[in-house]
Amino acid sequence: MSIEVGSKVQGKVTGITNFGAFVELPGGSTGLVHISEVADSYVKDVNDHLKVGDQIEVKVISEKDGKIALSIKKAIDRPEGRASAYSQRPPRQGRVNSHSKDFRSKSNFQPKESFEDKMARFLKTSEENLSSLKRGTETKRGGRGGRRG
Repeated sequence: MSIEVGSKVQGKVTGITNFGAFVELPGGSTGLVHISEVADSYVKDVNDHLKVGDQIEVKVISEKDGKIALSIKKAIDRPEGRASAYSQRPPRQGRVNSHSKDFRSKSNFQPKESFEDKMARFLKTSEENLSSLKRGTETKRGGRGGRRG
């Protein structure tokens, strides 16, 4: 039986690796379900989703040089308008939309800092960091000066 790209077939999991699962297809050929094609959600370990010997339905994604790429998540029929669980994530919180009309009125907007101000702030923090570093190394050496012989 020839495996066609885009077709859905039943297969048996024959091996599991850290990067995916090998599936024996009808006709004796073997394909790989990459870890990213196991489920819609994040998959840390394939063993959490599949076991050797499981009968699964897979979709043939591609076939190149005798290597067959398979997908479990693309074999699942979904209603129109729902692509995956990733698209159902809630939006991130705490982000400020700079394109909103009243962005400046709702936040503590500060005008852009000039280059000279940035440089002065950088020099000040650098001096503070260097002096605290010097204090730390001097105390480890036993005070001022280097080694005493």
